[in-house]
Amino acid sequence: MRITEAARRLGMSPRMLRYREALGLLPPVRDRGSHRRFGPDEIEAVRQAVLLERRFDVSPAELAFALRALSEPAVAQAVRDLGVRIGRIQAPRRALDFEKEKALRLLRHR
Repeated sequence: MRITEAARRLGMSPRMLRYREALGLLPPVRDRGSHRRFGPDEIEAVRQAVLLERRFDVSPAELAFALRALSEPAVAQAVRDLGVRIGRIQAPRRALDFEKEKALRLLRHR
């Protein structure tokens, strides 16, 4: 089905579907004339995205960024570094730090 019919079924405007497509929230399915085609899988993907947005109170742009953070290692690392810097994420412990802490605990108990 075309975008106008898909938008009607989803209860949103064709413009909102195009916006979601620009954000990368739709599977890339186009016909020969480069028109977007919506089948059951595409409709369900949009529904799932809308449910996630409502459940976690995020915008489509925020959801798209979360997907980037999950799929692009450089983005994930940058977000993780920020989280550590602002104290929202604990810095990962290195194996050597763990062994040092373990040795100190053993020495204290003796």
